Amino acid sequence: MVFLSLNLLVRARGPDEFWRKRKIFRLAAHYIGRARNCYSLSIRSVHKALIYSTIGRQTKKHDIKELREQRLEAAASEHGIDYQILKEGLTRCDIHLNRKTLSDLAIWEPRSFKAITDIACARAKQDHVKTRLAIEVPNTVIVRGLIK
Repeated sequence: MVFLSLNLLVRARGPDEFWRKRKIFRLAAHYIGRARNCYSLSIRSVHKALIYSTIGRQTKKHDIKELREQRLEAAASEHGIDYQILKEGLTRCDIHLNRKTLSDLAIWEPRSFKAITDIACARAKQDHVKTRLAIEVPNTVIVRGLIK
């Protein structure tokens, strides 16, 4: 396309504007009223919706993290150990399990979770971890330092 003057060059936006607007209108296709058809309204609505979806994804991750921690605290207290002591004992035993794995074990494999809590409890007792609770070492766990 040949432009005879600078004014015509500035005013000709070409197909790029169409496709740019098309992207916004596709995102606003399910809106009701002028926010669906009017570009200036739809761009505001779409930007707001994208911000809300980003915040929602972050909130979802935070909520799931809190849910898993609550499940672990409940499961650990059910076996007579504090959650912080459980984490410390597992770290000292070099058992690297994340919250998701531990909470799944607590729900679906309670005996495996019980074995893990027993190991963490024994290690915490062996290393003299300062606790608020008096930890009793389970009889089922034999640790090097506890053999008499």
